[in-house]
Amino acid sequence: MSRPDWIVLVITLTAIIAYGLYKSRTAKNLEGYFLSGRSMPWYIVLLSIMGTQASAITFLSAPGQAFTDGMRFVQYYFGLPIAMVILSVTFVPLFHKVKVFTAYEFLEQRFDLKTRTFTSFLFLVSRGLSTGISIYAPSIILSSLLGWDIFWTNIVMGGLLIVYTVSGGAKAVAYTQQLQLVIIFVGMFVAGYCIVHYLPEGVGFTDALKVSGASGKLNVITTGISSKGFDWKDKYNMISGVIGGFFLALSYFGTDQSQVGRYLTAKGNKESRIGLLMNGLVKVPMQFLILLLGAMLFTFYQFNNSPVFFNHAVAEKAMNTPYKDSLSRIEKDFNIQQTKQQALSKTYILENKENYKDSLKLGSAKLAGMQNQYKSVLKKALPGDDTNDTNYIFLRFVVDFLPKGLVGLLIAIIFLAAWGSIAAALNSLASCTMIDFHVRFLGKKYDHTNQLQCEQEYRVSRYYTLAWGIFSIITAEFATGMGSLIEAVNVLGSLFYGVILGIFLVAFYCKKVIGNAVFIAAIIGEAIVVLFFLLDKYNIIGLGFLWLNVLGAVVVVLLALVLQLFIGGKDKPITS
Repeated sequence: MSRPDWIVLVITLTAIIAYGLYKSRTAKNLEGYFLSGRSMPWYIVLLSIMGTQASAITFLSAPGQAFTDGMRFVQYYFGLPIAMVILSVTFVPLFHKVKVFTAYEFLEQRFDLKTRTFTSFLFLVSRGLSTGISIYAPSIILSSLLGWDIFWTNIVMGGLLIVYTVSGGAKAVAYTQQLQLVIIFVGMFVAGYCIVHYLPEGVGFTDALKVSGASGKLNVITTGISSKGFDWKDKYNMISGVIGGFFLALSYFGTDQSQVGRYLTAKGNKESRIGLLMNGLVKVPMQFLILLLGAMLFTFYQFNNSPVFFNHAVAEKAMNTPYKDSLSRIEKDFNIQQTKQQALSKTYILENKENYKDSLKLGSAKLAGMQNQYKSVLKKALPGDDTNDTNYIFLRFVVDFLPKGLVGLLIAIIFLAAWGSIAAALNSLASCTMIDFHVRFLGKKYDHTNQLQCEQEYRVSRYYTLAWGIFSIITAEFATGMGSLIEAVNVLGSLFYGVILGIFLVAFYCKKVIGNAVFIAAIIGEAIVVLFFLLDKYNIIGLGFLWLNVLGAVVVVLLALVLQLFIGGKDKPITS
């Protein structure tokens, strides 16, 4: 990067850290540190929810996802608005009524201690691991720009982030996310404008859409149904998106403390509900536009030279191996085919040759085949390196084509997105560890009138935040080679979210089921979900990861109802 880019990057990140520390002034007790004193207005709740969900993975990996696989990933979010309505009617009022710090406190009131502890443990495992992946995403940027080993970039990224998260708690997280999202949306709009602006003369936005569509990248709606019936292994289609996406969103926003903790900071039911409902309205269009950025980027490279492999550092490293000649030959063939593709694209648009549409799609497939061939050779040349470049596509465009200053801003945006989501995750991990384990097993019952106890627990909470930050950095060190990060983090969540949701559904709607039944059902349900995941991974059966959320929830509910018939006992009333 140029000096102006570094100046923009450093100033932006420093300003965010300073703003977070400034806003971190809060009451030195658990309610102030984890819930901002339950004082946030709805628009801060909305931005905090969005900032927690929209990590660096969203802005770094989603354009690459659309570039390689088209826009069908947006269907993953189709069940979200429905989930927001149900959460606003059921989950939110109850959580506010019982005045919980974490969602899992409610489970002890409804069932028993072991059910609460097991569910909180599942959350800690899933969120701790996914936070590590979220740290790894922006570390890719530092590694690519500076040529640093990813080991050290993970430490730098996680270390900078921990500074204001440990200091400020939920209040710092909420207010910094507000500023981060404003900068992020401005930056992404600028990137989209630049993509269209750099297209050849006479090729506009609608023309770019036409090329993307002809190449199969505007596949927003797919059914997953073929002549052989419904494809259960197909990850992104209308049916799996509405049903599987609904279950995933219901669990993520209703039972994941990283999100529950965001709307528990609200002044009351009304603010929490408005924040969630607005998120349901905004999230799908926002994700659509981010994916559209990737589809437009694909069009951009139909008129401009594209690298055969987008991770420049790995490609250069491979050229120092015995496979150099093989890689060079593939790259040469790729460049020749790319020149032909550019000529086809210009003729298709400028001369309105509709009969070139099939040729365009065929040419795109040839280019993709050559890129896959290149990656196959890379795996032999560098067996220990990450040879999936999906996460580098948007980054490479930013570094290669944006003007000085804007590169620094776009890089800062990806950092900010990472910090917003990771900070919220660390805050939620610390709150669950503190409330569901430390206070419950090692400490005294929380008393907000005891000043000495409040300050002691406040200090311990900060240590837990630091500990989870270190854990996430360690996890990030093992995140290489996971492919598309936006997909990897959702697959990881799907291993746990369905079971956690099933426990809460039993708690809300199966009043006669007691703790023993749901606890056993949850353990068996988690084992079944992991089994089906492994069967799919090794191609024994075909089941897209979104269906794991449905599977986990349905198994827990049905099994709990059956087990209750044999176990017996009375339900435990909900206390306020």
